[in-house]
Parts: sequence; C-alpha cells; structure tokens
Amino acid sequence: MRRFQPATLAALAAAISILTAAACSDSGSSTGTAMAGTTSGATSTATAASGEVKTTATATAGAATTSVAVATNAADHDAAGDTTWNEPEVVEVVLQGTTANSSSSAVKVNGSTVTITKAGTYRLTGTLTNGQVLVDSADDGTVKVILNGVNITSTTNAPFAVTDAKKVVVILAKGTQNTLTDPAKYVYADATTDEPNATLFSKADLTIAGEGNLTVKANFNDGIASKDGLVITGGTISVEAVDDGVRGKDYLVVKGGTLAVKAGGDGLKADNEEEAGLGFVTLGGGTVSVTAGGDGIDAATNAAVTGAAVTIISGGGSGTKLSGDLSAKAIKGNAAVTVSGGTLKLDAADDAIHSNNAVTVSGGTIAIATGDDAIHADTALTVNAGTIDITKSYEGLESAAITVNGGDITLVASDDGLNAAGGADGSGTLPGGAPATGGRRPDQFAAAGNFTITINGGTILVNADGDGVDANGSVTMTGGTVLVQGPSANGNGAIDYDGTFMMSGGVLVAAGSAGMAQAPTTTSTQGSLLVRLASAQKAGTVVHIQAADGTPLVTFQANKAFQALTVSTPAIVKDASYDVFVGGSATGTNRGGLYTGGASSGGTKVATVTTASAASGGPTMPGR
Repeated sequence: MRRFQPATLAALAAAISILTAAACSDSGSSTGTAMAGTTSGATSTATAASGEVKTTATATAGAATTSVAVATNAADHDAAGDTTWNEPEVVEVVLQGTTANSSSSAVKVNGSTVTITKAGTYRLTGTLTNGQVLVDSADDGTVKVILNGVNITSTTNAPFAVTDAKKVVVILAKGTQNTLTDPAKYVYADATTDEPNATLFSKADLTIAGEGNLTVKANFNDGIASKDGLVITGGTISVEAVDDGVRGKDYLVVKGGTLAVKAGGDGLKADNEEEAGLGFVTLGGGTVSVTAGGDGIDAATNAAVTGAAVTIISGGGSGTKLSGDLSAKAIKGNAAVTVSGGTLKLDAADDAIHSNNAVTVSGGTIAIATGDDAIHADTALTVNAGTIDITKSYEGLESAAITVNGGDITLVASDDGLNAAGGADGSGTLPGGAPATGGRRPDQFAAAGNFTITINGGTILVNADGDGVDANGSVTMTGGTVLVQGPSANGNGAIDYDGTFMMSGGVLVAAGSAGMAQAPTTTSTQGSLLVRLASAQKAGTVVHIQAADGTPLVTFQANKAFQALTVSTPAIVKDASYDVFVGGSATGTNRGGLYTGGASSGGTKVATVTTASAASGGPTMPGR
C-alpha cells in the first residue's frame, strides 16, 4: 500500500521553492508509455513573473486586475426620512367603490379618479372597483402614499400613476394586503399618447417601502415602471406582467424586502443607455425571485448583486430550446456584471451571466444551470473570490480574457470548460437567424489571437466533453488548483492552447483523450508530466504517480474514459524519477478526481519517467 500525506487542494498548490523540472524519458511497458512531450535539449529556463498576464490585464503581487472601462453608477434617490412621517399631518383618503372621500383640499375626487396634488403624506384605505389614483404635484417636496389595505382595479388605464412629482414614496403598511390590477387594453386620450404603460407607473423617482404586501397584476404591459429611478427597500411584492415585471428607466435598486416577479418579457430592467451613470440594476439586499420569458435581469449598463438572495428562471430554464433571436439570459449587463455577495440560483435557456464587456465575481455563492454559456464576457471575465457551481452548461467560463485570482469553481460543460476566445458573440442565432441544432446558438469567435487565461489562485474543477481549458491564445498559471476531467474523444483535449502555457506555480491535473493532449510550455519554471497510455482506460481508473523512493506525487481517478494525463505540481523536481501506476484503488478524500489524505494500492506500473531541467510541453495544436 502506497500512502500519501493528508493534504488539502490549497496545500498542494502552496508556493514553495523548487527547481525547474520536467519529464523527458520513459521506460517501456506492455501496458502503456509515459512521455513528457519533446524538448529541445536546452537546459536554460525563463522565469515567469508572479501574476504575469497579457495585454488586457495587469498583475500586482500575484493578482491580476482586468483593464476594462466600466462607468460608475450614479447615486440613487433613496434618502433618510423617506419612510418616516408625522402622524398628525397624515391625510386620510378612503376609497369607496366607485368614488372616494378625503377632507383635504390637496385631494381631488372626480368620480372614481382620485388625484393627489401636493407634497405630503397620504394614507389610502378601501377599494376602487373601476378607478384610478393619480399623483400630480408640482411641489418640490416628496409625496408619500401609505397603502393601508387597498384594492384598486381599472378597466381603462393604470390603477396607480404618477404624472408629476419630485419624488414619490409608496409605503406598504405593516400587516396589510394591497392589490393593483389593470386591464388588457388601455384607453388613451389620443393616438399619440402611450403613457402610462404599467400597472404602477411613475414619471418621477419612485420608492417602494414598508412591511406590508403588494400584489400587482399587469394585464396590459409592465408591472411596475418608473421613467426615472426605482428603489425597493421593503415590503412583500408580487408582480405578474405580460411584458416586463419591474422597470426603472434610470436605475432599479433593490435594498430589502421580498420581490417575486413573473414576466412574459424581462423580469427586472433598467434601459437608460444614453446618460452616463444610469441604466443600472443593483440587488443589494432582500429576497428576489424572477421567472421571465426574456432576460431575468436586463441592465443597459451595469448589473450588480451585492447581497441579495436571488433566484432566476429565464426563457423556461436550461432545458428549453430557444428560437429566433430571443434573449433569455438570467443576468445581463451590457457594460458590466458584478457579483460581490449574496446567493444566486440561476436557471437559464440562454447565458446565465452575460456582459458585452466585463464580468467580475468577487464573492457570493452562485449556482448555475444553463442551455448556453454559464458566464460570458466579451472583453474580460475575472473571478477574485466566491463559490461558483455550474451543474449544466454548453461552455462554462468564456471571454477574450479569463482571470481567476481566487474562489471555488466547479463546472460541467458539454463543450469547453474555460474558453478564451474573441469575436462576435453568436448567442442568439445561427447565421441567417435560424436556431442551431438542439436549440443552442454557438458563439462565433476568431480561431486564434491574443486571448488569455490567467490563473493566480483559487480552485477550478472542470468536467468537460469538449476542451477542458481552451485558449485561442495563451495560458498563464502562477497558483491555485486546476483539475480537469476532460474529453474522451480525440477531437478535443483536456488542455488546448495555440500560444504558450507558462506554468510557474499551482497544481494542474488534467485527464482526457490523447489525440490533442498538451502540457505546459517547455520554458515554464515549474515542471510538468504528460502521460500517454497505449490504449484508452475506462472511467473510474486510478492513476498514481510517485517518486522513485515511493513519495507520492499525485493520485487521480478519472470519471470518464481517458488516455492521457497532464500533471504539474511544485513538488516535481529536477533530475528525479517518477513511477506511473495505472489501476488499483485509493482511499482518502476525492475532490474532482484528486485524492488527498489517504493511500493507494494495487495497479500496474506502466512507466518510469526521469525529469530534466526544461519543463515539458505537449504537442502543439491550434486552439479551438
């Protein structure tokens, strides 16, 4: 029995001072061969700086920062005192079926239309069976409307609309149920009028707060919409809309409460793409659940989750086939998507997280199932921290520049696990607009270029049927742990790059087919082994590699058929021999195929490899 020392993945990846080493010879065996790829015979090495990255990123102390331009969000309108009031100054408004009653001259009643004309605090109770509440105030002050158990239905227009005000705060009284319902068709004054167009509509900054309940039934268009900013700080809000659920033109910010949206169009939306600092959606607190026929979150500029509990089903979920050019992403921010906290459960027919520019994950817990890419950024995708669990995807992480500085990533992909590529994002349709086979619309990227994958830390567990780590350019790894359960078919490889793969730290173990198998570049400062077997081994086979004195290097179990194994760890040293065993069994903790804290036994010795002073490289194949 061969014992290996208890260790964690992080411990295996810890930086230690070692000599450059690489496998460069093998001993023949009837059951297989081990090889390190070809070397030039030169013994000189090149030192890769810690955190070295390519043109789209810079490095400091081993951590890369992507250089992309992302506009700063403007401050929202939420202010201290917005949800407090002086009780003696509250104006009571009683809704009475087809009319209403109030003693204040600031409240105008015309049949079943109630109009609030001045700043102040108003408490509404009762029912309007076919009426409307309007806020039309030219005052500079804030209009506060307390909904204290109201049921307002309109058969002609929006049941609650703000046509003029500086700011309106709708407060849901604690313990009350409030309902707003509009018709399937609105009646406008003339053919040029198209507002209001939502059940709860505002031309002014709008805040929804409180501890009560609000149900919005939007049969015509949107559920809740503000033509300025929209902030939600509290309440239990349920929206069902034939088009968009909740929309703030300038911004939509959720700071608290419980928000449940079912929308035929987009769930949460901000669409001001013309003014700097606007057009953003931020989920900073509360609980948000969205079921949308289109995008779950659609931000014209930035989409951010900083602390909310978020559940999104978009386009019917990951098992749905999209048609035409429908966008059904869970979270879309055209300029940027950032996740720094909270929990996200995303089930998307389209990309789960998508930006035409940059995506950054710096915290939080993200669970993803998608019919397309799990996380896609046209320009740069950076993971600094957080937990990402991708249970279903076409491609896992995709961008022109992928940087992982930390975090814990587990992914399953039917094509590539990590894919660094650039070009036109084809998420939507095949050329000509037709849907692709099986409903997935492949991205159309350049075959090769200055595209990069940089890994400085974290843990990445990849299970891919296509390439495990695929760079249409170069790979740099200075730390962290990457474990790849790669493809069985020879048309793909566990590692696939067409530039260089500079390895200076961390742990890399990648199992897959032999036809395109690669290892890090020969001038890397950390050594690598590329073991090719004479025939494919079945799923569940254990490979154990140990030093000549019996010291374990790696014990790995493939979960699919494989014929090649790439290994690089800081423990590989110059001028040392390593024995390779195939088969047998192992005990201990198995995460991603790598065993720690146990022992291996049995198996057949298939080769002995001796390291040299130049790092090994596999056969060079074009990235794809």
